[in-house]
Amino acid sequence: MSTDRLAGETPPEQEGAAGTADARKADDTAGPGQAGPREAGPGQAAQQAPAAGSGKATAAALAAAVRAVESGERSAASFFNSPRPAPAAAPAAPDRSTPAGGGPAPEVARQRTAQDTAAPARAPLGDTGAPGPGGAATPTAPASAPRPAAPTAPGLEGVRQVLAAGGAPEALAEKAADVLGERAAQVLGEDPWQLLGVPGVRPEQADGFARALLGGGAGPGDERRAQALVGWLLEQAALAGHSALEASALRAALAQRSVPDPDDALQTAIAEGAVLVFQDAIEEPGRARPAAGDDEEAEQPVRILLGLDRFAMAEESVADGLARLLNTFEPVPDPQQGPADGPGGDGSTGGAADAEAGAPDADETTGGTAEDAAAEPVAGDEEAAPARPSPAAWEAAAAAAPSPSAAELIRAAAHSGLVAHTGAEAARAEPAALIAAARSLGLRAFGATHTEDGRRRLAAHLAESAPEAAGSAEPDAAAVTVSGLLSGQQGPGRDADGALALDLLVVLDAPQLDLETAALLVESLADGTRLVLSGDPGVLWSAGPGRLFADLLAARFCPQVASRTPDFGPIGELVSGIGIGELSQVEAPGKEVVIVPVRDAGEAVHRTVQLVADSVPRALGVPADHTQVITVGHGGAAGTRALNAALKERLNPGPGRFGGFDPGDRVAYAPAPGRTVPGTVTGADAAGLHLDCAGGAVVVPREQVGAGAVRHGWALTAHQAAGTRWPAAVVVLPGDAAAGLTRAWVYTAFSRGERHLSVVQGADQALPRAIAEVPVKERTTRLRALLQLQRVQSAEDAPAG
Repeated sequence: MSTDRLAGETPPEQEGAAGTADARKADDTAGPGQAGPREAGPGQAAQQAPAAGSGKATAAALAAAVRAVESGERSAASFFNSPRPAPAAAPAAPDRSTPAGGGPAPEVARQRTAQDTAAPARAPLGDTGAPGPGGAATPTAPASAPRPAAPTAPGLEGVRQVLAAGGAPEALAEKAADVLGERAAQVLGEDPWQLLGVPGVRPEQADGFARALLGGGAGPGDERRAQALVGWLLEQAALAGHSALEASALRAALAQRSVPDPDDALQTAIAEGAVLVFQDAIEEPGRARPAAGDDEEAEQPVRILLGLDRFAMAEESVADGLARLLNTFEPVPDPQQGPADGPGGDGSTGGAADAEAGAPDADETTGGTAEDAAAEPVAGDEEAAPARPSPAAWEAAAAAAPSPSAAELIRAAAHSGLVAHTGAEAARAEPAALIAAARSLGLRAFGATHTEDGRRRLAAHLAESAPEAAGSAEPDAAAVTVSGLLSGQQGPGRDADGALALDLLVVLDAPQLDLETAALLVESLADGTRLVLSGDPGVLWSAGPGRLFADLLAARFCPQVASRTPDFGPIGELVSGIGIGELSQVEAPGKEVVIVPVRDAGEAVHRTVQLVADSVPRALGVPADHTQVITVGHGGAAGTRALNAALKERLNPGPGRFGGFDPGDRVAYAPAPGRTVPGTVTGADAAGLHLDCAGGAVVVPREQVGAGAVRHGWALTAHQAAGTRWPAAVVVLPGDAAAGLTRAWVYTAFSRGERHLSVVQGADQALPRAIAEVPVKERTTRLRALLQLQRVQSAEDAPAG
């Protein structure tokens, strides 16, 4: 989650492979590569077993748990032969099931058992035959007795005292209190491994903290340690984009962390509700799906997945919400054709061809206008009731569309409550045409983007699509950001029921939607609302967990419209080739694309500063503050830290008197995980650091500045840059960046420049190899399977309806 991580945390694109030095850097957050073995791929989780030979038994037990818990027949705790002893009298850790933003977790349809809680109370195992807390390793000298807990002061002071007693930095006190609640001092004193819940703390640091507090009683076999590690590993997986992990990978990761009995640790975590267990059917090429009622379920290969409560809830909420939008959509029947039965109405159709099924022929409806739409009153709506355009009116709008792809998108949205639209930068004009057409038909239509820059570009497209509205506030009002829409700062606001007061929502930059944001967004849409998810499938996925847009496309859950509008110019030609796995030379007579070879990271930094400060302004007239540098990660000799230090020294030297920043510094502000807002420092005072972000004044409190919410922004990662474009982009590829390169990363980075792209190339053949052979860094998610299940259920329910 490189966009908005605190200092010291590693973005997904910078994760090293398991066993490499990059994967074990002390100042970086471990990803899934470190969390589990590389051989634990899809389809193998239920079959792989650790050296202990108990993997198959655990997988079978977990599969049985899934079926019984989901059917409501039994609770998770009932699957274990021997009841576990009651935990020692100790307060339970606070509930961490709510999203990081503090808002309510999305609702889900799955029935939860009484034992499903987010954080279990930790207690050592006493009757399982496993070594006790101090039995995992025998010290050469007699173990010292656990130190008695000393009385602690209330509040933050007490947390500081406990941290100091364990040798941990007292600066962690506020973070620990935020994570563990008002009883953080007592929780840490009784279970020191709860420190792993604080962002940035690693297992070896928590182990040292526990040894300092508990003495010889703090061994690797302590059950409290194992349970904390289970949660920590799943949190690290979420930072790298996974919404769940395969049981085999999690079991191997626990063994790698010296947990003596990983199977027992997983069973305890499931029984106490710390994690949820699922099974997903594995689709084998050439193997037909068993028909309903067949007794082949036992033969269907499955993988066992374990996940945290809040991500499971968000994923299921998204699947339920998307199915609700499809199933509650009611197209207006065409008098010439009878009741409309458009694509996606049963949630079981997909594809661009299907999107036009049921649409009236153009020669039968030509001449229809918005006046053909019949407005029907809506009970309880104090404002004017939204219109319900007829098929003839929709067809007239499609016939007036600026391109064939835009017309296809308009027709698809007319006949389905959910549509997926794919296309590159030039294709963004098509959702704008849909929004303009819908507004001309009397619908409350809005477009939401990932960034403020994307919002401005959408507003410009809307002005082009509705020339009669040019110069007014109409196009600008219809373009919002996702964050602004959900917070109520932008858009139509909410109705009396709390739903967004709109009839059609088009979400551009859909690949950037993480699960929790998507769940909140879908839940905010009333029944019958049209939702169009539009984006470029070639760009990087969201900074947060999930791959919503990719899973939606793969599940073929709704009509899909693929744009046929290409990106023009040398940069568009280059990026289009990368999208299909080819890196080819392009003609660039106007120096639109320039390759700058370098030998090492030091030369890469030097040439980058030269390009930004001298070459690009002189040759192209693009000033330095309109040129964005993009590199693979924050660390390394040519990462964002090194590049920003060199660029600041050249472009805005200063002592960094305001928390490391000076007026005029370009910065990247992270107001929330997954969001990056570029800005410029204008000053600072007691209230905090003052920024100018796209013309708007922003004040970042001092504590947020100290926590790393603001970074220097001359150089960004590709995740931070996603959703924004600049007149010129300089992409830095040092030799040590090869491990972080994928086709999606290169596609995203190279497409950030509108007029010019410079590539500081030190990766040699690793660049074309990554483009051809490494499409993406895979993520483990459940949304595709959930959507396919929703589609099957809708198809089975259709005859009865």
